[in-house]
Amino acid sequence: MSTPNAPVRLVVVDAQPLFARGLGLLLPAVSNGRVHLVASACRAEEAAGAVRRHRPDLALVDLGLAPPGGLRAIAAIRRTEPAVGVIAMRTHDTYEPALHAVYVGARGVVDKTAEPEELLLPLLAVIDGWSVLPNDVLARLSAEAGGAAREIRDRLDANDHRLWRLLASGRTLVQIAAELHVSERTVKRLTATLLRRLRVTTRAEAAALAGQAGLLSRPG
Repeated sequence: MSTPNAPVRLVVVDAQPLFARGLGLLLPAVSNGRVHLVASACRAEEAAGAVRRHRPDLALVDLGLAPPGGLRAIAAIRRTEPAVGVIAMRTHDTYEPALHAVYVGARGVVDKTAEPEELLLPLLAVIDGWSVLPNDVLARLSAEAGGAAREIRDRLDANDHRLWRLLASGRTLVQIAAELHVSERTVKRLTATLLRRLRVTTRAEAAALAGQAGLLSRPG
């Protein structure tokens, strides 16, 4: 999380120099001087180099860049400077390119046609550790996560489902042991095994996955 009101250094990767120049003028004004442009690049292959040289906090990358394209630019930035928050800009209200941007490491997606005032909040949110996604992209990601969770659910048996529900219910290991009529040590062993099968590391992650899988709304 950033220090409140700390300066935010931005690199813009866009084929139109005028667009970057405009943001360079307008973002400091709408952010009271907090966000300022430190560099820009016009081609995808220049993106990672610009970020490496100028060490910004954020990189704003147009998905419509000429080949190798915005997705390659985002992936290259993430490989070379993983600490930099990357935000993809899309020009059409379609989720596929934006979805792929998230897959390659973008932490936010914004509409390129947004006014500077509308861009400011997503930029600052990413700086503070949040991901910022349009509703259509978020809905598609949620649907895909639910599908993957249901696949995991269907590979497990009834005993695994019961333990999974108990873990997601917030019960303590002692309470789970009493309900299953086993020792606490056995519950710990079964829980560790289940977490490995779910490919998560904590009970909180297991609970979230149970919700995505629809397990909590199914009969026991």
